[in-house]
Amino acid sequence: MALGLRCFHLARPAFCNSLAALTRPVSEVTLKTMSGKQNDHRQYMAYPALPVRHFATKKAKAKGKGQSQTRVNINTTLVEDIINLEELDEEMKSVMEALKDNFNKTLNIRTSPGSLDHITVVTADGKLALNQIGQISMKSPQLILVNMSSFPECTAAAIKAIRESGMNLNPEVEGTLIRVPIPKVTREHREMLVKLAKQNTNKAKDSLRKIRTNAMNKLKKTKDRTSEDTLRLIEKQISQMADDTVAELDRHLAVKTKELLG
Repeated sequence: MALGLRCFHLARPAFCNSLAALTRPVSEVTLKTMSGKQNDHRQYMAYPALPVRHFATKKAKAKGKGQSQTRVNINTTLVEDIINLEELDEEMKSVMEALKDNFNKTLNIRTSPGSLDHITVVTADGKLALNQIGQISMKSPQLILVNMSSFPECTAAAIKAIRESGMNLNPEVEGTLIRVPIPKVTREHREMLVKLAKQNTNKAKDSLRKIRTNAMNKLKKTKDRTSEDTLRLIEKQISQMADDTVAELDRHLAVKTKELLG
């Protein structure tokens, strides 16, 4: 009996260590396959795993930064008596659509008759699109013609509008016929179009800032009947809408720049 107790006391530390290792979570235990086999089964020994420190990568940190801001999603019907967010959203979208329309119609590598259609001409009757007062046609791949015989009094104004359209066009006139030579596609021409694209994008951002400012001013007028928390929430929603639109403007500019530079 005494001999048995003595053997138990000697074996107890090893038994406890093995039991502790076996009861550790898998993440804290390293399993090692023994070279020998017993009863046709692989034998594993459990060893405490070495502590490992995981460092955040730059990509993970960047992802974390992007998720730091909590987005707001207000039910527009609940605040429609304070401000019409749906109408505001449409105003911001119209800025985006105007820029896309400008990119498609005026900023192209190859000038076509259609790109001259919506050039704005200032006349005695107000501002009119070039295709409303002149017949535009393509005589050759290098030449566009604008026949102003229906509105000869607008010929000078049409020439001025074409020249100032930002499309690098230098029109020539013969009576009421305007000849528009198409410039060659050079690196300088491409870079000039990119510059125009950036200018138009900045103008769109200016329009967006005005819409945002007007909305904020309108919101401030309701502070006497609206709680501070509600006002703060709506302000955040408006800023978020504006930021989203700016990001979309920048995205379209990047796509257009890539297209123009080739």
